[in-house]
Amino acid sequence: MILNTPPSGGWGVMKTYNYSDLSKIDITKLVQRNVDPANEIRAIVEDVLANVQQNGDRALYDYAEKFDKVTLSKLYLDKAELEEIASTVLPEQKLALEIAYNNIYGFHQAQLKAEDKVETMPGVTCWRELRPIEKVGLYIPGGTAVLPSTFLMLGIPARIAGCHEIVVCSPPQKNEKVNAFIAYVALLLGIDKIFMAGGSQAIAAMAYGTESITKVDKIFGPGNQFVTKAKTIIQSTTTTAIDMPAGPSEVLVIADDTATPEFIAADLLAQAEHGIDSQSILVTTSAQIAKDTLAEVEKQTAVLPRAEIVKQALANSYIIITNTLDEAMQFSNQYAPEHLILATENWQQISDKIINAGSVFLGNLTPESVGDYASGTNHTLPTSSYARAYSGVSVDSFVKKITFQHITPEGIKNIGPSVEILAELEGLHAHKNAVSVRMKDN
Repeated sequence: MILNTPPSGGWGVMKTYNYSDLSKIDITKLVQRNVDPANEIRAIVEDVLANVQQNGDRALYDYAEKFDKVTLSKLYLDKAELEEIASTVLPEQKLALEIAYNNIYGFHQAQLKAEDKVETMPGVTCWRELRPIEKVGLYIPGGTAVLPSTFLMLGIPARIAGCHEIVVCSPPQKNEKVNAFIAYVALLLGIDKIFMAGGSQAIAAMAYGTESITKVDKIFGPGNQFVTKAKTIIQSTTTTAIDMPAGPSEVLVIADDTATPEFIAADLLAQAEHGIDSQSILVTTSAQIAKDTLAEVEKQTAVLPRAEIVKQALANSYIIITNTLDEAMQFSNQYAPEHLILATENWQQISDKIINAGSVFLGNLTPESVGDYASGTNHTLPTSSYARAYSGVSVDSFVKKITFQHITPEGIKNIGPSVEILAELEGLHAHKNAVSVRMKDN
């Protein structure tokens, strides 16, 4: 049952539902987002992929003109050009980027750990060792907002992992360059070339390779529905892997009567301003908190520079009123949000019940924005319910874990008979023989 509906000509008020009135079918429909039922997005993306695969750089020049409204004289910026662009960054801006760099680096550096060797039985030793993915592609969005923070989130773990080649693509600005903050982050990361390609065409270029852009082994980075669709197609049709289907941004806030409506509204709007296909969800045990939050949303929206984008995103967002925090968590786990905020002083009572979420923000003083920029955790996260099966980007995303094993003469005697029996019962006699011939000589 919808408790309120958007007013005619209004500002895009969020619909409100009672959780107890929702059927399983209702909930299934509510948690769906960014679907492409008529395959319209797929059709467009498949054409782009085919064009780039066939025509390489020429297609990228054409798409820059068509989609970015820029006539490029070349496809990339070199180190000298990046240094010139970055020279306009103000000292306080450099300091903020450097603080974010150091926090993100510290958090991710701790993820690089060697594993112990395990002797599974006398003479049989097994272990895993890390090896970097050799060639990785980083997609840095640049549509309605330029995101140097995403460059940090992807570039830092790639550097820590030791990837041998890092290809970076980002949409060009009207002056045939990239944003100054993107250029400065490139210098922080030791990256001396950025390719000016955006959208699904950039994903295609890194997946297939062009005259200028190297084919990579794995592609990273969030984007709109076209970028996400390109990544999912690439993963199923080429040898290039992807980090995850990271599409339009989303947040789910769980709040009780200990929450602050002003804070909740700010968090909802922080996601809504990403793009018109973003989604902001409030699940609360308090009808009064819901009412006060809506008033704050309207008040804060009025002064936002990206208000028109926000209004469209809010029209696709909603509020759910539950009886308990446990019910709120049940809905959250079904939604599987990219960002989950527990806006309650009682977060310790429900945090252990979180099953599906990309990144979690605990308490009333922990806004999602800190994770977006500088706390240290990674903001490249699974969206559209993919948090049910995917983790966010980490150093692990940029490495392979290769298993090793070594068997001594004692080991082959200990493990050999069991392997012979298992191979024989499966009818694989050559497998059995590979063990038998070694046991005969030891």
